[in-house]
Amino acid sequence: MHELGVTFHIADAVVEVAKENQAEHVCSVTLELGEVSTVIPEYLIDVWNWHCKRVEILHNCELIVERIPAITYCEACQQTYPTVPQGKICPHCGSDKTYLQQGNEVNIKEIAVE
Repeated sequence: MHELGVTFHIADAVVEVAKENQAEHVCSVTLELGEVSTVIPEYLIDVWNWHCKRVEILHNCELIVERIPAITYCEACQQTYPTVPQGKICPHCGSDKTYLQQGNEVNIKEIAVE
């Protein structure tokens, strides 16, 4: 369960930003999470809630997860398509010269403080 490591990394970054800005308490964190990032949102939220009980500045801090769809780009026909239902092969031209354009992100989008 790598959500534990991801949670600690996010929490450390949030605490650092909060302290740099003299915030006493973080109310919520909005996270952008790619559809194929391999992070399971439900597990991440559970671990986040558990961890926030142990860090005073994050006590009762809500984690808001915004999903980013996985989109693949085809170099052969210059079209994009949804990655999950189609995979690596372009449904438009059949080429395998494709790459993931978005959907693997784990980004802190917003930190709300008191």
